Amino acid sequence: MWMKAEADILGTERFFRTEADASMAFPGSLWEEVSPETQNVHSGRLEKALSYLARKTGKDRVSEVVVIRNGRLIWKGDRSAVRHSVWSCTKSFAGTVLGLLIDQGKCSLDSLAKDYLPELAPEYPAVSLRHFTTMTSGYDGGGDQSGKPFTPTEPLFAPGTQFRYWDSAMNQFLHVLTRIAGEPSGDLFRRSIADPVGFDPDGWVWGNFGAIGGVLINGGAGNKGKGIDISALEMARFGHLFLNRGCWAGRQLLSAKWVDLATATQVPASVPCSGKRSSDGPGRYGFNWWTNGPGRYGRRRWPSAPPGTYAAKGFNNNRCFVIPEWNMVFVRLGQDGNVTERIYDVFFKLLRKCVF
Repeated sequence: MWMKAEADILGTERFFRTEADASMAFPGSLWEEVSPETQNVHSGRLEKALSYLARKTGKDRVSEVVVIRNGRLIWKGDRSAVRHSVWSCTKSFAGTVLGLLIDQGKCSLDSLAKDYLPELAPEYPAVSLRHFTTMTSGYDGGGDQSGKPFTPTEPLFAPGTQFRYWDSAMNQFLHVLTRIAGEPSGDLFRRSIADPVGFDPDGWVWGNFGAIGGVLINGGAGNKGKGIDISALEMARFGHLFLNRGCWAGRQLLSAKWVDLATATQVPASVPCSGKRSSDGPGRYGFNWWTNGPGRYGRRRWPSAPPGTYAAKGFNNNRCFVIPEWNMVFVRLGQDGNVTERIYDVFFKLLRKCVF
């Protein structure tokens, strides 16, 4: 059963499962494939919604789409097992590593990055892990566009005062997390999440910058080919773990508290933006997940989707939507450019008509 929780301090509506859902399934090596109707989804209307999305997206159309309801696969494209980069969806994986480390008691949201990476102390003495995971650190790294983001340069702004969606900050963020973990972040994620939820070992890989200080540093941003390569079927498992608030078939892999925080709006709508790519973040960004918050102008990102919807987003139309109110995970991957949020909103309007 889903109930609406009290609004958080930013007024974001949250939804949570109040008891174990006997209808919720978890896949083994393969997803259980069933007809949409068995999960109370109208197949004809679902096809109409997907046809709209296929017309409005690029060449990959819906070939890498996966639709999961109640833990069962009700629709998949013919290329849903193809692995490739998902660009900035990597950021949601990086944020999950922070959640794992907090669960292990190795750090907190307010831990200072300089305490684990001393070279940050001169320019970034007050930057916390919270600042990094909310894109409010002000961090800038020399040479990020050439694939070398680990040389701190002059801050872009004081931590916590602005929002900037910035790849160099995310790569340095995962560098810090690697120092806290004492091992590559990809290894921690594989052992703690990927293997327990049944990722196909050939269906994903986490790129890296090589060894720095004797430890392999995975990419935190997804740029320069250093992030997550994954198939839609594996990405759906990641989304399904979050749908179930970190619990997988009775085993709590990631604390429910972390999932709730990460997928709620954490950047107030009043926070100023820094840079053109950052304009839609305030009021709509959690801990490396995009939320359905009302944003700076009071309009939700996807007005036709349930308020609790959130997503991992990457360049080239790579999306993993989690829709708690519908017990649904919707993945659309591809390598074919970008579409507007308005297109996804119309898709959600059509999808809403499918669910009963």
